[in-house]
Amino acid sequence: MKHTIDAAAFQRMVIHAAAAITAQKQHINDLNVFPVPDGDTGTNMSLTISAAATEMKKNSYPTVGQAAQATASALLRGARGNSGVILSLLFRGFAKGIKDRETIDGRDLAIALDFGVAAAYKAVMKPAEGTILTVSRLAAARAAGAAREENCLESVLQAAIEEGQIALDNTINQNPVLKKAGVVDAGGKGFLVILQGMLDEVRGLPAPEIQGEDDAPAEKADFVAMAAEDITFAFDTVFIVRKHQENVNLEPFRKYLNSIGDSLVIGEDDEAFKVHVHTNIPGAALTEAQKYGTLELAKIENMRTQADDLAAGKHVQSTDDLDAVEAELEKGCDAAPVKAAPEKKYGYVAVCAGQGLESVFRDLGVDGVISGGQTMNPSTDDILREIDRTPAETVIVLPNNKNTIMAAEQCIRLCEDKKVIVLPTKTVPQGIAAMLAADPDAGEEDLVSAMTEAFGRVRTAEITYAARDSDFGGFAIKQGDYLALLEHHLFGTDQDLDALLGQLAQAPELQNAEFISLFYGEDVTEEQAEAAATLITQACPNAEVSVLPGGQPVYYYMISAE
Repeated sequence: MKHTIDAAAFQRMVIHAAAAITAQKQHINDLNVFPVPDGDTGTNMSLTISAAATEMKKNSYPTVGQAAQATASALLRGARGNSGVILSLLFRGFAKGIKDRETIDGRDLAIALDFGVAAAYKAVMKPAEGTILTVSRLAAARAAGAAREENCLESVLQAAIEEGQIALDNTINQNPVLKKAGVVDAGGKGFLVILQGMLDEVRGLPAPEIQGEDDAPAEKADFVAMAAEDITFAFDTVFIVRKHQENVNLEPFRKYLNSIGDSLVIGEDDEAFKVHVHTNIPGAALTEAQKYGTLELAKIENMRTQADDLAAGKHVQSTDDLDAVEAELEKGCDAAPVKAAPEKKYGYVAVCAGQGLESVFRDLGVDGVISGGQTMNPSTDDILREIDRTPAETVIVLPNNKNTIMAAEQCIRLCEDKKVIVLPTKTVPQGIAAMLAADPDAGEEDLVSAMTEAFGRVRTAEITYAARDSDFGGFAIKQGDYLALLEHHLFGTDQDLDALLGQLAQAPELQNAEFISLFYGEDVTEEQAEAAATLITQACPNAEVSVLPGGQPVYYYMISAE
């Protein structure tokens, strides 16, 4: 049994934990209790702790206390979604509990877990039972008891996980929504996966292998061993693409490349991805890649001519090695973030997904737009970076999603040279309404009051689809059904989109509205949107109805009613 650990062991535990939750992130996503395709708890927690794992791989620390502090800092800046923020809070408290410790034992671990729980509960306005908070609290309580029985880090961590599992199993009885859906809490599950990953490292068990990690070894052809005629795919193709947005799903691209070549390796981080593939049509690979981002660097070598040159003893013609160029790219990525000097009193930062919605916010005077929203929660660091770029004394942030508010609020204490105000907008229409009320000449209190009052008048409806079968709120939902949400609650379902829109238009929130704005998504044509607007106009004759391209994913329509 391992009684104590040092800093190096703690760093390996964090790295192992990140691999563990990354391997299980889709399973955790699938615990989402609502059938809307927004289950992203596993993704958020995975990306959050992966930021810390990256830090642990890059640096070494002399004490566990310093390693834990670095972990907490990386988690905070990498935090995505409520689950990611709460995870960062748990580790922030954990780090405070052992800040002066060179090594830690079972008692130290128990104290650190308790500090973490206290930090998380303190930060959450209305702690709810049957969540990650419950699981972490009961796990920490058992850890304290186990430490009194035996001061052994390994046994204390094991006891915490066992008690946490009991608590997790009981979340289905504590939360009515979980009980109706028949699942346990996703955040609590993710927390236990992380603890188990840390324990597995202590016990010397191997970490899960994750496909597509940045350090995945790129395969390289052995040109001397092969003849030109044995080469099925001629061109050794390597390129780097800067992503249009974070959390890009590269799986369709991976499948495409596998269909036109072999020896495929894709490594990625939040901002870019690198591809290595052997193919006969490198141009097609590069063209397809540009659907996912901006092509920055490319290397294409003809392996057949190289093999012929080698066989003939000639000098092999090759492009310059990309290592030096990639080093410069990495150096640029690590450069200090841009910090704009204040040029005006107020600035605005908004979160949204879709070029149309971004244009609306830009037209209304927003300085910085962060690509994100449902299933694409930006990190605290993403938001902070945009705040730094905003040339204003006071920056007002519009999260426009309930799962982004906590990440945005962390920026208030992290921003050193600007005042940050986070307005708790939960939907894009609320954010737009807030910006319509923004007066650059108003005093701060009056400005915040006017914007808050404006977004408070907005009622939001959304049309999306069911990602899985479910029985929820009295509705028997089938995968692929259209779903109508009204103020985040399930309003109705139907297999006919127009029929569902007609039902939604009869809701009091739309019937009593004076102004209705219809933002249509990336999967809706302008003609379809105009037809939907006509349907709503006929059903709501007293409202002024406008239709605008939003370009948002996931939701066919976002509807604002005032």
